[in-house]
Amino acid sequence: MAATPSTAKRRLDRRLRSTLQHSQKEAVASALMTATGDNFFSAFAIHLQASALQLSSLTAIPQFVGAFVQVASLSAAHFVERKKLVVVTALVQALAVLLLALLSAAAWLGLPAIRWLIVLVIVYHACLNIIQPYWRAWMGSLVPANRRGVFFAHRTRLTMATSFVMYLAGGGLLTLGQQFALAWAGFSFIFLAAAAGRGVSAYYFSRMHDPDPHPRMSEPAVISSTLAHCKEAIKDRSFRQYSLFVAFMQGMVAISAPFFAVYQLDELQFTYFQYAITSMASIVMQFFMLAIWGKVADRYGNRWVMMITSIILPGLPVLWLFSPNFYYLILVQLISGIGWSGFNLSTANYLYDIRPHRSNFAIYAALQSSTMAGFVFAGAMLGGWVATYRAEIANWLPFNLASTLFVVFILSSLLRSLVSLWFLPQIKEPHIRPRPEMLKIAYRIARFNAISGMVLDWLTVYRKPRDGDGDGDGDEE
Repeated sequence: MAATPSTAKRRLDRRLRSTLQHSQKEAVASALMTATGDNFFSAFAIHLQASALQLSSLTAIPQFVGAFVQVASLSAAHFVERKKLVVVTALVQALAVLLLALLSAAAWLGLPAIRWLIVLVIVYHACLNIIQPYWRAWMGSLVPANRRGVFFAHRTRLTMATSFVMYLAGGGLLTLGQQFALAWAGFSFIFLAAAAGRGVSAYYFSRMHDPDPHPRMSEPAVISSTLAHCKEAIKDRSFRQYSLFVAFMQGMVAISAPFFAVYQLDELQFTYFQYAITSMASIVMQFFMLAIWGKVADRYGNRWVMMITSIILPGLPVLWLFSPNFYYLILVQLISGIGWSGFNLSTANYLYDIRPHRSNFAIYAALQSSTMAGFVFAGAMLGGWVATYRAEIANWLPFNLASTLFVVFILSSLLRSLVSLWFLPQIKEPHIRPRPEMLKIAYRIARFNAISGMVLDWLTVYRKPRDGDGDGDGDEE
C-alpha cells in the first residue's frame, strides 16, 4: 500500500530531525580534533626542537597545499557521492591525526619526526579543505532557510564549548607531563583523543541523510562558468584591490605567526597550560565580538570595519615587546581577538558583496583563498629566514631588544602597517546589489589556525527569491 502524502511528509520530517541531531553530535566530535589545530601543532614542533625554518614550513606549506587541494577537489562530487567523499576524507584525516600520536612516541625513541610532522599536517589541512565546501553545500540543502540562524548558532556554541574544554584539558595534561618529563605522552594522548573525535565525526556523517548527492557545484559547466567570472573579476579594480589587500595582510601576519609560541614556550618558559590560556583568550574574544562587529558592519559598512581593524592588526606584534607578564599577554590576546574578529567578518562579507553575479560562492571563495595561500607561504618563509638570522640582524639595530625574536615581530608590524596604508585608501564600499543584513547570515567556526585564530564558514539565512524577483543569490551557499 502506497504511503499517503501526510505519511511521507512525516517520514521526511523524522529523517530531517534525525540528520540534524546527528549533525550537532558531529560538531562536538569534530571539535575534539579542530581544537588541537595549529596551536598544538606548533607546540608539538617546538617540543621536537624544530628550527625556525621548519616552524615556518609547518605554518606555510600545509595551508598552501590545502587551499589548492580545495580548488582541485571541487569537481570530485561529479564522480563520487558527496556523502561518501566527506566520510572517506574524514576517516583519512582521523588516520593522519592517529599517526601524529604515534609520531610523538617515535620521537621519544629518538627517531626523526619533524619532516613526518609536516607531511601529516599537510594531509590534515588537505582533508579540512576538501570537506569544507561540500559540508557547506550539504548543510545548505538540509537546514530550512528560516531555521539556519538558530541551528548554526547552537552548533557554534557546542563547538566553542568543546574547543575551550579541549584547549584547557590539553594544556593541563601537557603541563603535568612536562613536570615528569613525559610531555611526549601528553601529546600522544591529545592526538589520540583528536583522532577518536574525527572517527566519531565520520560515523555521524555516515548516519546523515544527503538529499543531493551530486550537487550543482560539482558540474564541470558550473566550474568553467565560475572560472570565466573570476577572470572577469580580476579585471575589476575593486576585486583586485580587495584580493591583494587581504592576501598581503595575511602574508605579513604569517611572518610572525609561528614565533609567538616559540617566545612563550622557549623564552618565557610558560607552561603548556599558560600557553593554552593565552591562545584561547584571542579565540574566545573573537567569538563574543562577532555579533557586535556584525551590527557595526550593517550600520556603517564593511569597509569601515576593515579600516578600524586594519589599524589594530599592525600594532599587535609590537605590544608583545612591552612586557613578558602572563596577564599582560592575555590582555594583548584579547585585543587581538577584537581586531581579528572584525577583520575576518568584514573581509568575508566584502567578498560576498563583490563576487560576480550568479557565480558559485564556494568555488569563488576557494579560488580567492588560493591566492591568499600563496602570500601566506611567502610570508611564512620570509619569517623563517629572518628568525634564523635574528641574532645577527639584532646586532645591526641601534637599540637593544629583550628578545631577538622581537626582530620578527617588528618586521611583521611594519609590513602590516605598509599594507594598510597602501591598500585601504583604494578600497571602496561596494554598491553592487542589496546584500542580506548581518543578522541574516549564519556562520560556523570551521577551525582554528595560527594566523588569524578562528576560520569562519558561511551559510546565508534569507530565502531565495522566486524567478523574476531578484538575482537569486540568497540560498546558494
